[in-house]
Amino acid sequence: MQTIKKYFPNLTQLQTMQFEQLDQLYNHWNAAINVISRKDIQNLYPNHVLHSLALAEFLGPLETGTTLMDIGTGGGFPGIPLAIVYPQCRFHLIDRIGKKLRVASEVAKEIGLKNVTFQHGDVGECREKFNYVVSRAVMPLNDLVRLVTKNISQRDGGNTYANGVVVLKGGDLTEESKGIRFPVIEYNINELFAEPQFETKKVVYVPIK
Repeated sequence: MQTIKKYFPNLTQLQTMQFEQLDQLYNHWNAAINVISRKDIQNLYPNHVLHSLALAEFLGPLETGTTLMDIGTGGGFPGIPLAIVYPQCRFHLIDRIGKKLRVASEVAKEIGLKNVTFQHGDVGECREKFNYVVSRAVMPLNDLVRLVTKNISQRDGGNTYANGVVVLKGGDLTEESKGIRFPVIEYNINELFAEPQFETKKVVYVPIK
């Protein structure tokens, strides 16, 4: 939790409490439904929560009413941490695996998140429009962009970055970027957070317009 406070010192009392509750809740649910590697659950905050929040550090402040869809959210990453940081925004979390989505839903309910909805199924079944689509290494970037272009709203959301895809990736993305007709902009997470585990991790932004 100290790692989170280090980079997000202006959290409200409610947000701090919500983040603090994640440890107990994910440990409880992970014992029954494996959404995080058993070896990695002790690294929940640096490897999962803070990693998710790299998207918030990149995007900066978001306008009230901004909408985001999290594809392949699993147990709620990056969607749950982002929904805590952006209570004024609306999040829609999608996953094909119902038991994992249940974990995300139960965690959101327990910490009192009111700005999150859930969908069990495939992104192809969702026709709603969003300002941003986020994900955490769910599929190759070119496949993801192709699938979700229909879900990106063409209405200007008034945010720093134009509507588009903002995802967490790692390694060389040359092959994954082939065939994408929009700009592919990469940011090294270690320029946002100094933690060593992010040395090869990236935020990738693809404006869809």
